[in-house]
Amino acid sequence: MMSTHDDSASVPSLGKADDLHQQVLASFPLCQLTEEDLTQHPLFCKLLATLSQHVDRTGLTVTLKRELEKAERDLQTQRLSWLCSESMYRLLQEMIQEHCVRKHHSTVAPEDDTFYETVEQCLVVAQCVRQLDPSATASQDQPPVLGLSVQQVLELMPQEQDVWKMKQRLPRDLEKHLKKKCFSVLSYYQPEWENESEGLKNMKLSRLSGLLESERKRAESLKEKSRENASLLQRQTHCYLSELLGCIHILQSLILDHRLKAQKELDRKKIDYFEAKCEIVMQKIRAEMLEIQLDTYTADTISAHKKIREKLETELNASQLEKQSVECKLSSFEIFGKEFEALAEEYSRLRQEIDTKSWALKEFSQHTD
Repeated sequence: MMSTHDDSASVPSLGKADDLHQQVLASFPLCQLTEEDLTQHPLFCKLLATLSQHVDRTGLTVTLKRELEKAERDLQTQRLSWLCSESMYRLLQEMIQEHCVRKHHSTVAPEDDTFYETVEQCLVVAQCVRQLDPSATASQDQPPVLGLSVQQVLELMPQEQDVWKMKQRLPRDLEKHLKKKCFSVLSYYQPEWENESEGLKNMKLSRLSGLLESERKRAESLKEKSRENASLLQRQTHCYLSELLGCIHILQSLILDHRLKAQKELDRKKIDYFEAKCEIVMQKIRAEMLEIQLDTYTADTISAHKKIREKLETELNASQLEKQSVECKLSSFEIFGKEFEALAEEYSRLRQEIDTKSWALKEFSQHTD
């Protein structure tokens, strides 16, 4: 309990809550921390605030940072020395190549030819000596390259007189070549200065290093600002995604709640729909059955009418035959008087019966059609 009280009492000494959070976030920019994380874990926030007094923004301790800075200074010195020698070597190589080009296209003076041959030979010997010279980490017992020693290679140096003349002329030619390259860099940096006089170019060239250094610092500042903006954007994106996920969960719960409430109404509408659909299907079935019944009734009626018509036609034919028989008898017995009258009455009766049946057959035929 006492320890907890001491911890809680020491937190305000490091600053107020908001200031403490900002201090921790600024001290550890590489960590993906948010103010919400520090608020939810106050003891962890206190630990980071205490740790920030012993480490830098990259997480290195003060002692290790000091040693790293010393190593970086030594490395910078060695790098600068190497860059000087490498720049000198490349400038001399360019001068030799330009001399070879001029020699190929035009005639050069003998002293120029001797000078550049001496420079090239000295460079080759110096490069070979550097290759043969063992480093401090290499074993001293290993055999030399191709069995050659440094002294043997140095014997290939040009004559001392040629070397002396080369040393006397080299600074002047080297300065001339270096100035030409500087003017090329100046013209590339500011093309409008290309047609300026040599004196004005020299004055502007003296300020070129400062201009380039300011441009370099500006580029580094923009790069650092870009990194900070990227880190800020990452934290904001994380917060945005967290809020977005929360909104999605809320929206899902609302959709689910609305779906459960609307499910009953939806089911009722589905039932009504299916009932209406079933009713339509039943009506179609009833209509088809009625049509089938009508077709069956019509077929039976037509069949009965055909039978009645056939019967009437048979009776009509029989009556006509009987009429013909009676007419024959009538014509045969017309001479008999009263007997003829009885036969005539019989004939009238048959004639009336035939007319009645013919009318019935005609009416039946009309109704059937």
